[in-house]
Amino acid sequence: MTRNISLSLMLLFLGTQIGVTQPAAKAQTPVAPATTTKSICSTQLGTAIDAVINRPLFSRVRWGILVQPLSTEQTLYSRDAQKYFTPASNLKLLTTAAALQELGANFRIRTSIYQNGNGVLSVVGRGDPSLSDTQLKALAQQLKQKGITQIQRLIADDSYIQGDIVNPTWQWEDVQSDYGTPVSSFILNQNIFSLKLVPQAVGKPLQVVWIDPGEAKQWRIINQSVTAAQNQPSYVNVTRELSGTTLRIQGQLTTNSEPSLVDLPVVDPNYYFLRRFRSALAAEKITLGQTLVVSGGVHQEEIAFVESPPLSELLMETLQNSNNLYAEALLRALAVKKSRVKNQTSADVGLEVVKASLTKLGVDPANYILVDGSGLSRRDLVTPEAFVQILRAIAKTPAAYIIYRASLPLAGKSGTLKGRFQDTPAEGIVQAKTGTLNGVVSLSGYINAPKYEPLVFSIIVNQSDQSATVVRQAIDEVVVLLTQLHHC
Repeated sequence: MTRNISLSLMLLFLGTQIGVTQPAAKAQTPVAPATTTKSICSTQLGTAIDAVINRPLFSRVRWGILVQPLSTEQTLYSRDAQKYFTPASNLKLLTTAAALQELGANFRIRTSIYQNGNGVLSVVGRGDPSLSDTQLKALAQQLKQKGITQIQRLIADDSYIQGDIVNPTWQWEDVQSDYGTPVSSFILNQNIFSLKLVPQAVGKPLQVVWIDPGEAKQWRIINQSVTAAQNQPSYVNVTRELSGTTLRIQGQLTTNSEPSLVDLPVVDPNYYFLRRFRSALAAEKITLGQTLVVSGGVHQEEIAFVESPPLSELLMETLQNSNNLYAEALLRALAVKKSRVKNQTSADVGLEVVKASLTKLGVDPANYILVDGSGLSRRDLVTPEAFVQILRAIAKTPAAYIIYRASLPLAGKSGTLKGRFQDTPAEGIVQAKTGTLNGVVSLSGYINAPKYEPLVFSIIVNQSDQSATVVRQAIDEVVVLLTQLHHC
C-alpha cells in the first residue's frame, strides 16, 4: 500500500496546529497564487474573494463557497453554499468521516483461509483494498507451516461484497483507467495489472512486455502503435474495447526513449486473485488443483489469515492520495453495520450507513445525494454547507479529529497538495481534500490562520470551461486570502 507519510510523522509535523482546544492517485499540477503577506479584515473578505471569482474568464462558471470559523457557525463568506454541486473527490470527506465514526480507528479488514476437509480449502475475501502479493505470500507461508503441501480444491467465497463490481453511473473512460478499478470481495494489487510499451526501431510497433505473464493470456492485443524518430512527440493510449478482453494500443514513443508503464484495471477480480495466489502457493512448493468461485457457504476452521492496516492508515491512503478504490472499499465495509434486505447491494447498504452516521454528526441529509463513496460519479450532489458541517462535526470528537485531520493533504507538503501553495502564506497551515473531474474542481478543509481563529471552508467549481489548472489557481488565491485574515 502506498503511504506518502505515516500518521505518527504527520502528527509530529503538525504539532500544536491540530490541538483540539482550537478546533484524480499523485500531487496535482503546481500553481502559483499570490505570495503577498498583507492582512485582510474580515469585513473586506467578501470584496477580496469576489474580485477573484468574478473575473471575466469565470463568467460561465458556477462557484459554491462557504467559509466559517471552526468554533462557530458565523458565516464569513458564502456563495450558493446551500445549492447542489458535483463534488468530485471532496465526497471522500463524507465517506471517511462515517467510516471513522462507525468502524473505529483500529478496524481492520481480514482475509481468511478455512480448512473444509478432504483437501478442500476456502478463502474468504472481505474487500481489503491494501491486499497485495506480499500478503498472498504470507498466506502461502502460513499454509506451509501447517504442513499443507497439496490443495485439491480451493474455493474462493466472494459473498462478502454484493452488487456490481463497478458503479453503473461511472463513465466508460473512468472504468478503463487505473483510478476506476472494480471493487469486490477480492481486491489484489488494487485490482490493477501493468504492462510496458518498449520502443523498437523507427517504424516498428512498440513491444508489449507484460509485468505479469499470466495476465497476457487473458487479453487479445490490437497493437496500432509505432516507434517514431527522435524529433517526434511521444504519446500512448491503451483502451479496453467493449468486449472486455481486447486491448487496443495506439500512439508512439521515440526510438531509444524510456519504456512507458501502463496500469490497467483487471476485468475479473476473483480470477485475478486466484491466478496470483496459485503463483504464491507454487513459490512455497504447494500444488493447487481445481479453483472455484462461489458465493456463500459454511466455513469450518480458520487456518490462515492476513489483515489490513488499521482504518487510521487506510484513511491516510484514501485522503492523502485521493484513492478511489480505498474509498469504495470503505463504503462497502460499512455495510457490515446494517442488515441487508434481499437484492440490496453492499454499496447501497453502505450509503444508508453513511447517511445515518452523517445525520448523527449533524450534517443535514438534504445537503447531499450520494451514489458512490469516492466522488467519481457525476451523479453525486453535495452542497458546500455539507462539507463545512462535517469538518466542524468531526472536530467536536477529539480522538477522531486528530486522525481525520492528519489524514488530509497538507498544503505544499503532502499528498495531492504537495505541489500546491508552496512559498505562499498557506504552506503548512492548510489541510484540505482536493477534487477534480472534467469541469469540476473542489477543495474543502481547515485553515490555521496565524492572525485569526481556525477556519473551515469549502470551495467547489462546476460547469467550468477553463482548464483545471486555471481554476485551481483561482481557488488557491482565495485560500491564500483566508490565511491572511485578522481581526480589525
